[in-house]
Amino acid sequence: METKAKSRVFKHRGDCSWKGVKPAVYKEDAKEGGWTQVARHPLVAGLSGEQTKFHLRYFEVSPGGYTSLEMHRHEHVVVVVKGRGRVRLGRRTRELQYLDVVYIGEMEPHRLSNPYGEPFGFFCIVDAQRDRPVPLIRKRGKKELIAISELKIL
Repeated sequence: METKAKSRVFKHRGDCSWKGVKPAVYKEDAKEGGWTQVARHPLVAGLSGEQTKFHLRYFEVSPGGYTSLEMHRHEHVVVVVKGRGRVRLGRRTRELQYLDVVYIGEMEPHRLSNPYGEPFGFFCIVDAQRDRPVPLIRKRGKKELIAISELKIL
């Protein structure tokens, strides 16, 4: 018989942290896809036996920080709850502020960044079962993006 996760409340401690939720590394390899100054707080993310079809995570990007430039087959939603930031969707960049909502469609190149002097925080809702992101870079002197996996090391 499967053990089900117990219902619980994540008590907010202020400053976008929750009792019993430890900030985690955003991604294991900073070299792949390039990112800096991002913390991930897994709230409902299957770590305590939750069987949800979605995960809810809180990300906080420090001033000057940014997430990896990537794309993937799964969709996700971002809800801004702290500060201001920017989102790159394809070739366009949009300003974001409190309670703005971003829908990121499948295979849409995207990156969230914080060029401002205060932390930028957002909830991210994503499928529990999802594909791995494909890190992207801009080819030197070109406008198009290419997957890092397509680069040939000479």
